[in-house]
Amino acid sequence: MSATSIHITALDGIVNVNSLFTLAVFIGLTWNPNDPNNSSLTRFDPPNAFHVLSFTCFLFSSLVALGLKQAIRLANRSINNYNGGITNHSVWSVDLARVNRSFLLVGYAVSSMGSVLGSLFLMLALVNMVEITLGILGCGGDGYYGYLAVVPLLVLVPCGLLIYVSSLLRLYSLID
Repeated sequence: MSATSIHITALDGIVNVNSLFTLAVFIGLTWNPNDPNNSSLTRFDPPNAFHVLSFTCFLFSSLVALGLKQAIRLANRSINNYNGGITNHSVWSVDLARVNRSFLLVGYAVSSMGSVLGSLFLMLALVNMVEITLGILGCGGDGYYGYLAVVPLLVLVPCGLLIYVSSLLRLYSLID
C-alpha cells in the first residue's frame, strides 16, 4: 500500500466520522418530535450555541480534509500527466503523489483540531442537555442521575480524544 493511498484512507476516515457527527448534530438542532412549532430554534440558548459550534467545527474539519484529499489527487494526476500518462501500474493502484510535507502536516493538524474542538463542544452541549433534563449539577438534591450521565461522558470523551491526538502526533512524526 503506497503512502498516498494511506493518506487518502486516513482522510476518508476523518471525513466519514465528521460527516456522521455533523449529521447527528444537525438533526439534533433541527428536529424535536415533542415541539411541532420548533420553538427551540427561535431562541439561542447555551445548549444550542454549543451544538452550533460543534456543527461548525465538524463541518470545517470535513471540508479541510476533503480539500487536502483533492489536493493529493490533483498532485497525483499532474505527475501522471507529466510522465505522459503512462504508468506501469494497474488501474486499481494509487501512485505516489508529491505533496508538500508542510502543506500535508498543516492540513492534518487543522482538520484534527476541528474534530477535537467539535467533540469538546458536543460534550459541552450534552452536559447542558443533561442539566436541562435532569437538573443542574452541583446543586444538591436529586442530582444522582445527572452525575450518573455526565461522569462517564467527562471521562470517556477526553480519554478518546487523548488517544486520537496521540495517534495523530505519531502520524505527524511518520510523514516524510
